[in-house]
Amino acid sequence: MADNRTMEELLQAPTEGYGEAIVISKINADHFEIKMNLLQLDVPNDVIKLMMFPYPLKGSARVWYDKEPPNSILTWEDLVNKFVNQLFPPSKTTRLKNEISRFTQIFEETFGEACERFKKMLRACPYHGFTELAQIDTFYNGLNDCNALFIKKTLCHNHGVSSKHS
Repeated sequence: MADNRTMEELLQAPTEGYGEAIVISKINADHFEIKMNLLQLDVPNDVIKLMMFPYPLKGSARVWYDKEPPNSILTWEDLVNKFVNQLFPPSKTTRLKNEISRFTQIFEETFGEACERFKKMLRACPYHGFTELAQIDTFYNGLNDCNALFIKKTLCHNHGVSSKHS
């Protein structure tokens, strides 16, 4: 039997059996109201987030999303868990948390450079789980003696505490 498809049809990627990974639940348009040129549908925020999620993806995030099986993501929580586990697997998160915990100022690194490097480490591991106090403590304890003493004297001076007693 002859294949009667055009060249354009033959060159298109097959789409049968393929689909989006995210399942968008049916939007119930029974509950809506019109307000001054605005149509307001009663749509849950999670449905909107699921609908918008794929658009800004690039690089490894886009590759991951495109490889997800069709209809495999049913809820926002499901999407977040799969996304975080793929791009921030526990082993990577543990390694980055250990690097943050062992932060030390590098020889001849200025205070500002050390601060920026520490903040970059925190941004690289968005699920580090360190409280703000733990972050400050880790940063301070990683500073060289000169910068740590400078901060200590500055804090004591600003709070009216004698540095001899601190």
